[in-house]
Amino acid sequence: MGDTVTETDAATGFFEQLARRGHEPLLAKARGTVAVELTNGAEGERWLVTIKRGAVNVVRSTGDADCTLRAARDLFERIAAGEVNAVAAFLRGEVAVAGDWNLLVLFQRLFPSPPRPGAAEPDTAAGGPSR
Repeated sequence: MGDTVTETDAATGFFEQLARRGHEPLLAKARGTVAVELTNGAEGERWLVTIKRGAVNVVRSTGDADCTLRAARDLFERIAAGEVNAVAAFLRGEVAVAGDWNLLVLFQRLFPSPPRPGAAEPDTAAGGPSR
């Protein structure tokens, strides 16, 4: 029976966790709606995240948004897992954004940060630098 556990992908898990939070202190000064459109070939899905001074509501729906982020589902999976920075992906042309850019910058705070190259190296070099 334990074998029937449904795995939640990183994108769905991100939105479900955000919905459970209800209030996000990182967005205390934000107000607006972000639409996240994920594409997977001919299929797509759309999530609306409404933010009112930290109060967050998440629905899987169509509707008006102040900012729309459009990305391939597999790329967004990596963003939601903290492997890719959303703004950097936009600058590389991998993510399309329409509307209020400032809202996207605030929304980005909710994603885990990608690891910095070499960030773990000082901890593993307990003996100090080798010469």
